[in-house]
Amino acid sequence: MAKTKIVVIQLKEIIYTVIFAALGILLILLLIYMFTDKDDEVAPTSTKLYTAGKYNTSITLQDTSIDLEVVVDENHINSINIKNIDETITTMYPLMKPSLEAIAVQLCNDVPIDEVELEENSKFTQTLLLDGIRVALEKAKVKQIP
Repeated sequence: MAKTKIVVIQLKEIIYTVIFAALGILLILLLIYMFTDKDDEVAPTSTKLYTAGKYNTSITLQDTSIDLEVVVDENHINSINIKNIDETITTMYPLMKPSLEAIAVQLCNDVPIDEVELEENSKFTQTLLLDGIRVALEKAKVKQIP
């Protein structure tokens, strides 16, 4: 008859084995993560939309012209300002500055210029400003070389 053997495994040995196995798996996963190619994670924002800089355009209201300054970097509109605005223009067009601020907030938050929402009470002023901003952004666009 065969002799029955009883094997005693202590709980301490099982816990040590599980901990070392988990650490080994974690080490292998860490090494795989560290040495995999990370080129897939690069966002396709390498195409430039604009040439960085300040671009000016003029808007003519009655006999006076207003200069708009659009500041852009390679992929983003940073700010839009009115330069040399006359007191007569601010008196005749009191919605000029608030309208430009509303447009600038949207454009600086990466809303495309064709999707800018116009306010009901200043549609004419905002349309006039958007036309001037479009002209300045056309100057800023990167010219594609065929």
